[in-house]
Amino acid sequence: LSPQSLYHTHLSDTLVLGGARRLHVSAAFNAKAKVAMSRFEPSSSINYEELHEKINIVRKRLNRPLTLSEKIVYGHLDDPAGQEIARGRTYLRLRPDRVAMQDATAQMAMLQFISSGLPRVAVPTTIHCDHLIEAQIGGVEDLKRAKEVNQEVYNFLATAGAKYGVGFWKPGSGIIHQIILENYAYPGVMLIGTDSHTPNGGGLGSVCIGVGGADAVDVMAGIPWELKCPNVIGVKLTGRLSGWTSPKDVILKVAGILTVKGGTGAIVEYHGPGVDSVSCTGEAIIFCLHGSCDFFLLLASGMATICNMGAEIGATTSIFPYNHRMKTYLNKTGRADIAALADEYKEDLVPDPGCEYDQVIEINLSELKPHINGPFTPDLAHPVSEIGAVAEKNGWPLEVKVGLIGSCTNSSYEDMGRAASLAKQALDRGLKCKAAFTVTPGSEQIRATIERDGFSQILRDVGGVVLANACGPCIGQWDRKDVKKGEKNTIVTSYNRNFTSRNDANPATHAFVTSPEIVTALAIAGTLKFNPETDYLVGANGERFKLEPPNGDELPAREFDPGQDTYQHPPADSTSVRVDVSPTSTRLQLLEPFDKWNGKDLEDLPVLIKVKGKCTTDHISAAGPWLKFRGHLDNISNNLLIGAVNVDNNAVNKIKNQLTGEYGGVPDVARHYKASGLSWVVVGDDNYGEGSSREHAALEPRHLGGRVIIVKSFARIHETNLKKQGMLPLTFADPADYDRIRPDDKISITGLANFSPGKPLKGVVKHGDGSQDIITLNHTFNDNQIEWFHAGSALNRMKELQ
Repeated sequence: LSPQSLYHTHLSDTLVLGGARRLHVSAAFNAKAKVAMSRFEPSSSINYEELHEKINIVRKRLNRPLTLSEKIVYGHLDDPAGQEIARGRTYLRLRPDRVAMQDATAQMAMLQFISSGLPRVAVPTTIHCDHLIEAQIGGVEDLKRAKEVNQEVYNFLATAGAKYGVGFWKPGSGIIHQIILENYAYPGVMLIGTDSHTPNGGGLGSVCIGVGGADAVDVMAGIPWELKCPNVIGVKLTGRLSGWTSPKDVILKVAGILTVKGGTGAIVEYHGPGVDSVSCTGEAIIFCLHGSCDFFLLLASGMATICNMGAEIGATTSIFPYNHRMKTYLNKTGRADIAALADEYKEDLVPDPGCEYDQVIEINLSELKPHINGPFTPDLAHPVSEIGAVAEKNGWPLEVKVGLIGSCTNSSYEDMGRAASLAKQALDRGLKCKAAFTVTPGSEQIRATIERDGFSQILRDVGGVVLANACGPCIGQWDRKDVKKGEKNTIVTSYNRNFTSRNDANPATHAFVTSPEIVTALAIAGTLKFNPETDYLVGANGERFKLEPPNGDELPAREFDPGQDTYQHPPADSTSVRVDVSPTSTRLQLLEPFDKWNGKDLEDLPVLIKVKGKCTTDHISAAGPWLKFRGHLDNISNNLLIGAVNVDNNAVNKIKNQLTGEYGGVPDVARHYKASGLSWVVVGDDNYGEGSSREHAALEPRHLGGRVIIVKSFARIHETNLKKQGMLPLTFADPADYDRIRPDDKISITGLANFSPGKPLKGVVKHGDGSQDIITLNHTFNDNQIEWFHAGSALNRMKELQ
């Protein structure tokens, strides 16, 4: 369309909507200089013009106001004029702007991309080395050891990045999501990342979605990426934050309302006057920065925190509308040109007046109190004022053994400053932390800046250990020594996820998630019974005192210190770059294609395990020490379902081999079935595959002979990952049928010759006593995904189409 046509289209849309949208003249109607997506990719420009045009096409078709989520998602449609759009029902074919991968998942993603035979990625893509650094002693020593231990993997990722046009962030750079926020996220971008907390970028008005590596390969290959059209949950914020309450408390409260599966299939969109208060006057900023306890700004880092932890409610992603705080953050991180361009397109970066949400939750920030969630699940919400009494009632250990701040959720400059303000108060009165205390900077830029500004030293002085710029204990990369496995204890973290054994591989550790400031206060006091809003500490001189509410600058007054240069740009000519994978390596393994469907029903599949209760990706494919095998499918498959509880005996990693009658580990029995030519099925409960985007949880069962997973319901990412690998993820049409399945049953899946969208399959359940049940099994496959099943995997199908 010509600029004139675009102008008249926009005017027409404005009239159709009754003047609800203010007519504006944007860069779409004027010749403007191109603005690069990032300083690392000067040749890749932001295309707000295309976004604007697609939004107008869809708005005209739907003839209604659009939510912000819809604007950005539909603004990335491959075919905005022809795509069928129905929230919660149709599958959208999308063209994301970029891809980001962390090192643990990037190994398998790059191995799959290599298998595709394509010469170079089609969109800007980056790899971030943050998951393989284990916390032991401190940042410098731990980073040095990680480089030695993981040299083979880092070399593979660096050379693969160079070969295929992928930017490489070296170990020590920082956590992927903080680096994306600092360098790659911007209002209106659509980014997919191979980590479940990719939604962190929603704090800058981005649609950032966590996926498995096979989905990332689609985008890197230039193939339209499929996503079921999300519903939109609106969270209306009113009032203002104050005192000890922080942005983290918003998502802790939302998690308590929606639970770990309440956001499945939806984007959570924050709106309302509580968000509008983010755009505040300079006087208000000065008022906050001078130590007032009336902290009423939802800052850029705080919005990212809220979006990040939206992964814990199963949401596709979360987002905030473009506002003044985002502009300030872009300016401070060297992207003033992007901010200026976003200003011109602001109406495309906020929701339309009158737009409708599928569900609305309202939170009055003025009434919101500090929260702490857990243990063992991130949706068990408690006000901090009540946690001591709740813990006593339930027999949870009151002593706080370790307080841990940082992680991709809370590791910004502001987070560290607010924690340091509390530490300084304790030090001034001669106190140090009673609990052990660890600090994880989010990025090299954050580490260098808080070191320069004195925060790191204050946190060390109060008893803290500053760890490497990496995920560390948040994902189980923690060589913990202070308690033995099985010893009951309590830790408090500013992380996002607190499943059983998640942080330290100890199933008896009671982990709670809260804000960095509450973690710091509880680490100083050493007990869950301490409420910093009302309770007193005793200084070294014997005098009682209360901690003043935390304060801290959102952004450094002296600009960020970038620290060490940790980025490797791919060469323009990569023909001489070699990517080697040794056939004898225990860390890396080239992939062999999975077998195609043989055209027949799946007959008499033994039940490998009937899982009892919660089964997250941590239960299906444990992290921690297993991270070292993320690039070697056969080796990492030895952790398949070793954390899942067997309903037959309430044991973990102990199931009955139906061929021998003996009990063994889950992966061992699976391998025996595979060697005997038997495919098998897993039966599970609600929200199966909750948690990480870890596609190994789908690759491993496929590799060891699994064909079907039958559960009451799936977490979104895991269900997609299973489909991508040629598995059949099915759900009970009647959830009560879960109780009909016995651990020694054999199950046949019938109707596969007529496998089609919306048509259930049948399960014939044969019991050991000769009786049988016939159950109805639902699925969410569309036509393209059924082709993945027929081909054996999405990667096989991609090769067929080349």
